[in-house]
Amino acid sequence: MMTQFVREFAQKHNLHGRRTVVVGAGKSGIAAARLLHALGAKVRLVDASESLPAETVAEVEKVAELQTGPHSREQFADADLVVMSPGVPAKKLTPYFGDLPARKIVAELEFASWFIQAPIIAITGSNGKTTTTTLIGELLEKSGKNVFVGGNIGTPLCEYLLNMDRADVIVLEVSSFQLQNCRLFHPDVAVFLNIAPNHLDYHEDMEEYLEAKLQLFSQQTPEDLAVVHESLRPLIGERKFTEAEVVWYSSAKRFDAPHLPGEHNRANVQAAWQAVKRFGVKPREAEKIISEFRPLEHRLENIGQKNGVSFINDSKATTLEAVAAAVKSFGKSPVRLLMGGKFKGGDVAELARQMEGRVAQVGLYGASREIFEGPLKKYFPVSWDETLEQAAKRLFTHARTGDVILLSPGTSSFDQYPNYKERGGDFKRIFGELK
Repeated sequence: MMTQFVREFAQKHNLHGRRTVVVGAGKSGIAAARLLHALGAKVRLVDASESLPAETVAEVEKVAELQTGPHSREQFADADLVVMSPGVPAKKLTPYFGDLPARKIVAELEFASWFIQAPIIAITGSNGKTTTTTLIGELLEKSGKNVFVGGNIGTPLCEYLLNMDRADVIVLEVSSFQLQNCRLFHPDVAVFLNIAPNHLDYHEDMEEYLEAKLQLFSQQTPEDLAVVHESLRPLIGERKFTEAEVVWYSSAKRFDAPHLPGEHNRANVQAAWQAVKRFGVKPREAEKIISEFRPLEHRLENIGQKNGVSFINDSKATTLEAVAAAVKSFGKSPVRLLMGGKFKGGDVAELARQMEGRVAQVGLYGASREIFEGPLKKYFPVSWDETLEQAAKRLFTHARTGDVILLSPGTSSFDQYPNYKERGGDFKRIFGELK
């Protein structure tokens, strides 16, 4: 299936019969392969995994030649265009690209953006991207706009082009993985929420991580808007990071958001408001929409009480900065904190200092015990269990009425779960089975 505006693009940019290579057989890579196939390109999809799920293989082989296993120069030797999936760093594939010019190596996000005629709002940051992106989508949709919300969450942009009605506004959550392989991506409104040590198992250092984030602004013009949190001014205020008009915002409480606790969420609300103002959203409309907006699943999600103890699922908190923000959201309620998983970087000692006086107990589980235990036990009682279930049950035996048991891992889930949703879902199961 090809939408009318993809047909229009195909008439102007001839990919028919050209050799294209898609790297990565995830959701975005498969969507890119399907779009290239629809445009008449010869598609090869390569993935470093030795084997892929049978359903993935079946889906790919409908539209592309599939090659799995270690990459080689031969895979790219005849390529007219290479489309990179998020999370696949182009620099690691440089030895295999040969003489292929950089302009022919593009991110899936950038490739899809070639087709887009509607204005784009793109949101990046270490924490709060999904909440802010979703809120922006609701503000626009409930103000009468036809909106597509996707990118790093939900639906890849290539998938939108193939299957969905034309939107008035495109709202995209954008990760550093996507941006690092972008050169010409041009959002009309670009939002930068914050930055904290994250994905340092992927990026070489914080400077590379920051440079990837700033790529979001590099193609903007004076007619565009950059919405940037005030905390970033010391870091990038002196850089010429964009030609766009820059609006610096803070966490001032302009709107009442009863379901979005914490100072960090007040900042997210302000970012969303600054992003949608130029699209005709009125303050009174925004006030009502924001007051009714509820956080998404796995983001400070209150899943219930047992014996007067509240259980909060914040499985999406994969950075230490997100953990600190979550802990601060509960005021004076004692927090019993569950942490563990694959560590992505950050200063655990600084996190401990920020949580002092707010956390009553830390229950570690799974991987990264050797990273967390030493710094945290200087401030809090700390235990370790092999599984999340064992750690949660241990904290529950110590909890008193009025306490909060908070799953806010500060890590990726990949030691024990395929993703943060599975981790959060397991926490809900554990809660449901507690007596």
